[in-house]
Amino acid sequence: MEESVEFAQASGLLGSVWLLVAIPLVSAAILLLLGRRADRWGHWLGVAAIGAAFVLGLTYFFQLRGLENKSVEQSLWQFISVGDFKVDFGLLFDPLAAVFVLLITGVGFLIHLYAVEYMAHDEGRRRFFAYFNLFVAAMLLLVLGNNYVMLYFGWEGVGLASYLLISFWYGRPSAATAGKKAFLMNRVGDAGLAIGIFVMFATLGTTQYDEVFNGIGSVGATTVLVLGLLLLLGATGKSGQFPLQAWLPDAMEGPTPVSALIHAATMVTAGVYLIARSNPIFTANATLQLVVVSVGAITLLMGCLIGAAKDDIKRVLAWSTVSQIGYMFLGVGLGGAAYALAIVHLLAHGFFKANMFLGAGSVMHGMNDQVDIRRFGNLSKYMKVTWLTFMMGWLAIIGMFPFSGFFSKEPIIVAAFEREGWTAWLFGGAALVGAGLTAFYMTRLFVLTFHGPKRWTEDIEHPHESPKLMTIPLILLAIGSVGAGFLLATSVPDWLQATAGLGGQEEGHEAVLAHWLITTLSLLVTVLGAGLAWFLFRNGTATEPQPAGVLVTAARRNLYTDAVNEAVFEKPGVFLTRALVFLDNRGVDGLVNGLAAAVGGGSGRLRRLQTGFVRSYATSILTGALLVVAAFLAVQAGWLA
Repeated sequence: MEESVEFAQASGLLGSVWLLVAIPLVSAAILLLLGRRADRWGHWLGVAAIGAAFVLGLTYFFQLRGLENKSVEQSLWQFISVGDFKVDFGLLFDPLAAVFVLLITGVGFLIHLYAVEYMAHDEGRRRFFAYFNLFVAAMLLLVLGNNYVMLYFGWEGVGLASYLLISFWYGRPSAATAGKKAFLMNRVGDAGLAIGIFVMFATLGTTQYDEVFNGIGSVGATTVLVLGLLLLLGATGKSGQFPLQAWLPDAMEGPTPVSALIHAATMVTAGVYLIARSNPIFTANATLQLVVVSVGAITLLMGCLIGAAKDDIKRVLAWSTVSQIGYMFLGVGLGGAAYALAIVHLLAHGFFKANMFLGAGSVMHGMNDQVDIRRFGNLSKYMKVTWLTFMMGWLAIIGMFPFSGFFSKEPIIVAAFEREGWTAWLFGGAALVGAGLTAFYMTRLFVLTFHGPKRWTEDIEHPHESPKLMTIPLILLAIGSVGAGFLLATSVPDWLQATAGLGGQEEGHEAVLAHWLITTLSLLVTVLGAGLAWFLFRNGTATEPQPAGVLVTAARRNLYTDAVNEAVFEKPGVFLTRALVFLDNRGVDGLVNGLAAAVGGGSGRLRRLQTGFVRSYATSILTGALLVVAAFLAVQAGWLA
């Protein structure tokens, strides 16, 4: 690094930045400890906690703007002290953290408000808001930590809260399975991040952001590559990117506000944050950047193709998130100043994706929890507010001018065409094709839901608009979907340039096509994709799956990624577990049965589910332990020099 990274000590009002994490965390603790005694008012405490955090975050943001050094840190206490390994429980509030805080608490507050009415008749509403607050607190710790250990602490808290919320209706086998799938797949990514932190300490002797960034220039190219790949593995798990994307669409089994919070303001943005925060590491190795960009390009196209074949309204939106996060990975991987473009798209995406997920929940609310878009149609006549607000989100996500997606996604496409040599055509072309496919499948979703003839099932007589407590957040998010992109694109990149360690990056190469031509092509493929979908689905579609070609069949089956995961990872894991049981039946089987009994296992199906979970988790722990040992031996042998 040409300039050393330094953080000033927080003082004055910024000395209370720890309240951002403490307020939602204390609220979650109160709701869980009081139990049913808080049932009548607990949801409002949950909403108030996030509202207070947003007000504080906004106040701290303006305080930060007035400082010459726009990066302040706060050390609260010594968290770990083992030999030479010392880690403070410290927080960092800088331009990058500030924009994430405002997104998490601002959009999170609207989702909390919406959930008050959406979960009104659920007996576990108080417990739901406790988990919701815990989710936000963990995400805030993740983005505010001033070292990788604090980031990891929040990272695991996000994983725990997401498991509790995805499987919130645990009485449903599909919800319990989805929660377990998300939990276990994220453990794979988490193992990569943990090992990366170990490598970081072994080579640099620290996990503090400033010390790591100042020292990365003295580290060998091989070590930088290995370290970056391990961090990337963690990022792909949390953000649902290839090859760890399979859990994210299944997470739709949780209540719809959970889907909105995961996809718009919290969990899936964590991987983008990790790579953006670690920008000095990723820009230190060209091969590493190429891998990140490749992951983004593959994932954005994969999400588009699969999303075009889905009929569940929430799963279409889930695959659209997979695709849009792919654009963000493409941006943060391009290097130079392009990482700021990814953050702009992340912030704009927070508005229109929360808008669309909550809009989907509104549709479900009025349609007796129906989720099949083939059985909707003509809802614009009955749900005017939901229709209009969903339309704003649709126009934003497809990148139509002048909605927010145009100002946030189009610059990433231009930046992709600024790579050197043939990769400009490869990644720029992928981003351009993705724009056309996004317009196609999102228009299909919009048309089949709100237009064309009604195709309702017999149990639905009178679809109705949602209550005001649900539509007011929709209206506010729709306003953001319209105007946030332009405001963010004209202010956020300059603001992020003040982030210590991330500012002053060099611009990319000259684009292989003129800027105006790329923009024109982007709008053209968007209009063509949207027009084709409108033409094909304006009169509705068949209400039952129809025979299809090879590509559509593959897309309906998630491009066989689940089958590959089962063959390559799950079955070998089961085999390994059974081999361990065979070698030491009494020890391993006794451990499994004892743990299953400890969590309330009896006989029958529940016992089998618990035993399977314990064995799967034991296998993932064993795999992670083997990776840790391998990394340690590599360091000792001098391979990572």
